[in-house]
Amino acid sequence: MIPRLLAALAASVALITSCMVAEPESKPASAAAPAVAAQPAQPAAAAIAEPTNVYRETGATKLRPDLAAAPPRVYVPNRRSNDVSVIDPQTMQVIDRFKVGWNPQHVVPSWDLKTLWVTNNAEGTAAGSLTPIDPMTGKPGKSIPVDDPYNMYFTPDGRSAIVVAEAHRRLDFRDPHTMKLQMSLVVPQCKGINHADFSADERTAIFTCEFSGRLAKIDIAGRKVLGYLKLSKGGMPQDIRISPDGKVFYVADMRADGVFLVDGERFTEIGFIKTGIGTHGLYPSRDGTRLYVANRGTNQVFCGRGVAKGSVSVIDFATRKVVADWPMPGGGSPDMGNVSADGKTLWLSGRFDDVVYAIDTTSGAVTSIPVGTEPHGLTVWPQPGRYSLGHTGNLR
Repeated sequence: MIPRLLAALAASVALITSCMVAEPESKPASAAAPAVAAQPAQPAAAAIAEPTNVYRETGATKLRPDLAAAPPRVYVPNRRSNDVSVIDPQTMQVIDRFKVGWNPQHVVPSWDLKTLWVTNNAEGTAAGSLTPIDPMTGKPGKSIPVDDPYNMYFTPDGRSAIVVAEAHRRLDFRDPHTMKLQMSLVVPQCKGINHADFSADERTAIFTCEFSGRLAKIDIAGRKVLGYLKLSKGGMPQDIRISPDGKVFYVADMRADGVFLVDGERFTEIGFIKTGIGTHGLYPSRDGTRLYVANRGTNQVFCGRGVAKGSVSVIDFATRKVVADWPMPGGGSPDMGNVSADGKTLWLSGRFDDVVYAIDTTSGAVTSIPVGTEPHGLTVWPQPGRYSLGHTGNLR
């Protein structure tokens, strides 16, 4: 494993002044999880109280009382320095930094909102792990070995974590606390499976397939693939979020430079919104009226510092039009993150510039904070909501 890791490090150094397209290294067949029989379907979580607004419980006034005592922090996984930077949002300073596993990709709130999980997928090796963080203390616990945890979601009933094993085109359903494997679902036509969002009734989810230009629809209760949708531009789909009324999925596409609109029920493409170069992350505003779109500033998977010219576009959910565009001062590479609990700040990692951006959601003004090397899926904590469906804070 050591020679491979050294080779990966050398390849990263070569990207300092240029960008390149690359796919994750395929893992050896021996790393695949054992076949496990499908478990009986579990009931979905309680129905959304108001189907016309799936984000009604994530507003600025909806912070759970038991979470209010958690110190406000921004947890930033740095993919190439293998650590997490902790930012105090009041001082805009890094106040802590600790080592985790290899190639940390995202910081994911647990379903019960009591733990933050760092997904260390170890890029092409069998050394993947999940590192728990106690959000009350801000300190990490002992990492748990888990195969290829690029990203992670949770079933709406809270009974399973869904580890997105990207290199294997597989979803691993695991115990949400111990991470013991329950079953695996192979999604063979979804090369580069990585991001997802759930239907309004939370019975199905749509996952993006980054390296095959398509989407995969999954029956969460039945644990089966319902079908695939090839996007018209054959691009590189990234993050995905559902509209407040639960009818349309917004799909960021890094190569198409915009957002596809997909009818979730019929599973058909119904539109496209042009945003900016390298469209990547999607985050609803706390009032559920707007969608913040992070445009990474390059169409490439990897890029050197100072090369990308990123921006943030703001889409109005009601009109499906871009109502604001905020370029990063001097260029930049806004990637993944989330919105502060009060809705006033959009926090995004500057993927190729080793910074984090704190963006004023009224003016678009940007503050840059230096962190570790290649920050990725940061999360803001605490966040309003009843429970987490995963990623960097997809709460309901």
